[in-house]
Amino acid sequence: MSNITKDMTIGEILRQAPEAAPVLLEAGMHCLGCPSAQAETLEEAAMVHGMDIDELMSKIAAV
Repeated sequence: MSNITKDMTIGEILRQAPEAAPVLLEAGMHCLGCPSAQAETLEEAAMVHGMDIDELMSKIAAV
C-alpha cells in the first residue's frame, strides 16, 4: 500500500484500502467510522494516540 500517506485522513485510507482497518484497530484507533476519522489525518491520529507514525506506516504498508 505504497499509495497511503500520513497526510491522508483515516476516512480516505479506509475508502482506498479497507484492508488497513485491522491494522488501525490493532493500533487502538477504534473510532474508524466517527467524524474525527473523516477529518483527522493518519499523522494527527497517531499523535493523539501516542504512536510513532513511521512504525504505523510500516505496518500499513505490510498489509
